[in-house]
Amino acid sequence: MAPPGAPPHDTPQPYFLLMRTRDWAWWRPVLGLLLFTVLYGVAAVVLVLVVVLTGVVPDLAMQDLTDIRVLLVTNASLIVAIPIVWVCWLVPHGLRIGWSSSVLGRLRWRMLLPWTWRALATLGLAVAVGLLLTIAATDLSITGPTSSFGWLLLVVLLTTPLQCAAEEYFFRGYLSQAIAGWVGRPQAGAVVAGVLTAALFSAAHAPPDVESFLYRFVIGLVLSAAVWLTGGLEAAIALHSVNNVVIFIMAGALGEELASADPGGALSLATTVLGMTGMVAFVVWVAVASRRLRPELLSPALQLTASAGPAQPRWGGPPALPPWGGSSGPPPWGGGGAPTPWAAGPPAGGWGRPPGG
Repeated sequence: MAPPGAPPHDTPQPYFLLMRTRDWAWWRPVLGLLLFTVLYGVAAVVLVLVVVLTGVVPDLAMQDLTDIRVLLVTNASLIVAIPIVWVCWLVPHGLRIGWSSSVLGRLRWRMLLPWTWRALATLGLAVAVGLLLTIAATDLSITGPTSSFGWLLLVVLLTTPLQCAAEEYFFRGYLSQAIAGWVGRPQAGAVVAGVLTAALFSAAHAPPDVESFLYRFVIGLVLSAAVWLTGGLEAAIALHSVNNVVIFIMAGALGEELASADPGGALSLATTVLGMTGMVAFVVWVAVASRRLRPELLSPALQLTASAGPAQPRWGGPPALPPWGGSSGPPPWGGGGAPTPWAAGPPAGGWGRPPGG
């Protein structure tokens, strides 16, 4: 039996295999997905009541970019997925909700800013150039900013990053980890999970044509690659948020006519290629920058042995916090005793490497 506060893994695990704890069972993610479906169904009933009372219908395809009420209801209908995913980690798996975020068992806030400005410099720039290209190549005129642009800006900045995070917590988080957990092998599990969740991610946005489906499918693959390269959801949340925030803000700033414009033909292909180029550039930059930023790629672990000797820590990352939420050591309510073997600090080689490596 694992001591209180011990990491839930016997060996260090990459992000997509965090569900494979020492008490892993194939049915746990099945139960978790069923629980998610039930709880999200309850949330959908509440959403229907909101629609009936307000007449505002959510737009999961994200086509109506300037209607504040539609955008707010749509974002709220997706944001509710975050606490639902957390419940799915707590109930079937009995794990802290932080394991849904990264290999450290928490969201690594320090990683959000570095990935965000890189996303702005790659995908954000590509999206902006694509919209400006649409203006230059069509007879559409700039009629913005819209009359409610100030409110639109507020709604976008406050709720759109959470909406993007919700999609990441489900598609690149729980669903990808469930699929990879069933596969069991790190590389194969990541590939299978990336392809399947990219297809489901694109289909969930109700794409109107094959081109739109393929574009969002590529987005899903890129987001999964960002998770694999960084050991958590932070880079994927940053990229997803930048994409949506830039599109919504530029649509409101340029006007409703351009927001709903479909360039079509060669121009549509050019903007699609621009977007894909920006996403690939982001992933390449993440891979290069990771050598300096050194994001943790493996979870902490504690190998439990049947011998009388103490359990030996495996250095895959920093130690998990004890259940009372404080620093490592005995609980504040007493009990004394020596600190746990994984609480003595990182090994000589640092987190993510074996001692002396």
